[in-house]
Amino acid sequence: MARVAVVTGGTRGIGAAISKALKAAGYKVAANYGGNDEAANKFKAETGINVYKWDVSNYDACVAGLKQVEADLGPVEVLVNNAGITRDAPFHRMTPDQWNQVINTNLNSLFNMSRPVWEGMRARKFGRIVNISSINGQKGQFGQANYSAAKAGDLGFTKALALEGARAGITVNAICPGYINTEMVQAVPKDVLEKSILPLIPIGRLGEAEEIARCVVFLASDDAGLITGSTLSANGGQLML
Repeated sequence: MARVAVVTGGTRGIGAAISKALKAAGYKVAANYGGNDEAANKFKAETGINVYKWDVSNYDACVAGLKQVEADLGPVEVLVNNAGITRDAPFHRMTPDQWNQVINTNLNSLFNMSRPVWEGMRARKFGRIVNISSINGQKGQFGQANYSAAKAGDLGFTKALALEGARAGITVNAICPGYINTEMVQAVPKDVLEKSILPLIPIGRLGEAEEIARCVVFLASDDAGLITGSTLSANGGQLML
């Protein structure tokens, strides 16, 4: 029987690629999204993947959303915490709202999504949680004190939860993408991209969302049972740890 996978932020960018790759690998996929109904409906029409709208920064909304997914598709066995936002500003100009929005969506959502499925995974003695962090959670980034803090927090959460899940057959891992060819990066001025970003990437190109998706599919598989508490850096050699 096909396993059920939930992908947050799963209808656009990296999340959309992950949702499609998991479906191609045989999973029953539920793609969560936060607000863009037009993009979500287009994604559903093109892929046939079920979409579900709720705010991952709200615990009660996550509980209700996951309950609906399980009623529709079955118990959640794979969770990909991909949803994320940016609210960039130099720290001396950053507002409490910019800080809280990013922390709530990019870090607190990992608790909000993982906690409701954790007991079921423990009872079934199987689970896969993959957290999409960022290279900027590993090295920091100017103007992203909020984002870097949240993404670094994702890594600490991953390691601690991996220890708790290990004896229950649950693996918890993180992926740290570098610069990926998504809408957000495409919005960067071409001269900035060519002069300031690409020269920092040893392979000389941006990553593709599908490359991150393939990492997720592997970590979600039975073949990755030995790997837990790990951080997979997928950044073209920009940062080596």
